[in-house]
Amino acid sequence: MIAQGLGRQIRQQVVVENRPGADSTIAANTVAKADPDGYTFVLGTNSAMVAMPSRSDAVVNYDPFKDFTPISSAGQFSMFLVVNPQLPVKTVDELLAFAKANPGKLNSASSNSASELAMVQLLAKADAKALNVRYKGDVPALTDLMSGRVNLLFTTGTSAPSLVKDGRARALFTLQPERSPLLPDVPTASEVGVDQITILPWAGFFGPAGMPADVTATLSEALQKTLSDPEVRRQLAEQGFEGYGMSPQQFTTFFRERYDGWVTTIRDNNIVFE
Repeated sequence: MIAQGLGRQIRQQVVVENRPGADSTIAANTVAKADPDGYTFVLGTNSAMVAMPSRSDAVVNYDPFKDFTPISSAGQFSMFLVVNPQLPVKTVDELLAFAKANPGKLNSASSNSASELAMVQLLAKADAKALNVRYKGDVPALTDLMSGRVNLLFTTGTSAPSLVKDGRARALFTLQPERSPLLPDVPTASEVGVDQITILPWAGFFGPAGMPADVTATLSEALQKTLSDPEVRRQLAEQGFEGYGMSPQQFTTFFRERYDGWVTTIRDNNIVFE
């Protein structure tokens, strides 16, 4: 959707080449080694640009800061905190109070590293903990949430809305900066007072290191215009994605803050990924 809108802005075709595998690091590595002429760039997410490079056990053949040119943010994936409807909580305050009063009784599911770290930051607000259970994706995690095997989960906008609307899960808030059109009655993290969560499921565009400043600026401007187009934003919102662009300077700062917050959360909580 973004490629089509970008093509209209720059008046030439933008080809999307999918390079799946290894938590998106294959695609990122391809771009890191490409010519820095502005014709090749990657849609990088937490996985390829933050999670994998920050892991001591991962084999990543690039440095996210030295080998890339930040161009623009793409936006943020929706992510909702959902709980089993049988859990006797209807607000975040009630959840944190329950977690603190019942140590060892809550099981939290995580389907990716972003959901796990966001949960750690949330529970730290009340000095509470929950047993984390890792899953290979949202579907098995949500299946166990609905059955009561696990109690709470940060999940994406592609999975949560239908379950919440059917009463099979209860959503307490979203990590998006604004309320999601998928679940407009669910408040944001800011509205419920949990601004301490810095782990965000974001995406952005990166080119190879050494891209000329004028080329980077031109591409960034075109991407920002694309992401501000009402029709593009509407299409993205239907997929649970809040699209917004940034200047190269803004995105560079944003990227560094996201990376540092990620590493700090892992270090301070002694988290080891498997």
